[in-house]
Amino acid sequence: MSLKQIYKVAGMIAGALVLIVVLFTTWYTVDESDQAIVLTFGEAGEPITESGLKFKMPWPIQTVEKLSKETFSLQFGYEEKDGEIVEFPKETKMITGDEYIVLADMVVQWKITNPEKYLFNAEDPKEILYDSTSSSLRSIIGSTEIDEALTSGKAEIEAEVRDLLVTLIDKYDIGISVIGVKLQDVELPNEDVRKAFTDVTDAREMMNTKIHEAEKYQNQRLNESKGEKDAILSRATGDKAARIEQARGDVAVFDKLYAEYEGNPEITEQRLILETLEQVLPDAEVYIMNDDGNTMKYFPIRPLEKEKPVQGQEGNAGNE
Repeated sequence: MSLKQIYKVAGMIAGALVLIVVLFTTWYTVDESDQAIVLTFGEAGEPITESGLKFKMPWPIQTVEKLSKETFSLQFGYEEKDGEIVEFPKETKMITGDEYIVLADMVVQWKITNPEKYLFNAEDPKEILYDSTSSSLRSIIGSTEIDEALTSGKAEIEAEVRDLLVTLIDKYDIGISVIGVKLQDVELPNEDVRKAFTDVTDAREMMNTKIHEAEKYQNQRLNESKGEKDAILSRATGDKAARIEQARGDVAVFDKLYAEYEGNPEITEQRLILETLEQVLPDAEVYIMNDDGNTMKYFPIRPLEKEKPVQGQEGNAGNE
């Protein structure tokens, strides 16, 4: 084979290779869970988020980088492999605000929101996120007392860690957004310390329970006393109204008696004397002596029924 034929075959092979490269590098696909960014001589264009078949300039003019749109989980302080959890106590050991040592781990939910910055602003964005998580958690734990860290302050720690972590990630500008953080566990480093703290916590809970029971009893007694007070005031108000009405009735009676007294003073005076005697001596028989020495029974009138014969005896009396 001559040299000219060799060049011709080599040219055909090279042309075929170029054609293959052009055919296989001018199109690409984007899945629904992915986002793509096209690089033109290394310069990034606008992110492509719509799924489907896409076309571009052949390599090496343009290349494509694909990144996931899904939410990732960063596990700080432990790692889950094949269903088993592997802990890293050296990474999770930190000091609280009152100088106690605790072990704290957490999960950070994050996603890529700017592919260009994620690809070019940092060599390893995941490592930066991990270090920022460690720094944020240590900072917040370091300003929190151990009681709050182990009991009721976990939600507040999570919120403060998230705020600080978001601030750091925005400052680094690596195309990542923090969706949420979850404090997995905060515990003391060994069993003896955990038992001692548990005993203290139980005693504190018992104290709080007793305080709540005492406050409940106090409130119950206060409510009962208030009810008794209201009942006494209600009765007093009723008695007051009754006495006022009675007094008004007595005044009305007195006004009527006074009007009669003005018209017939002697008769009214005698009638009042007799009524008073009847009330004071209900069983007494009152006699009024006349000036001529004769005696006349005046009050009370002897019941006529006492002098009437019993029914059935009248016939016998008539027969006699």
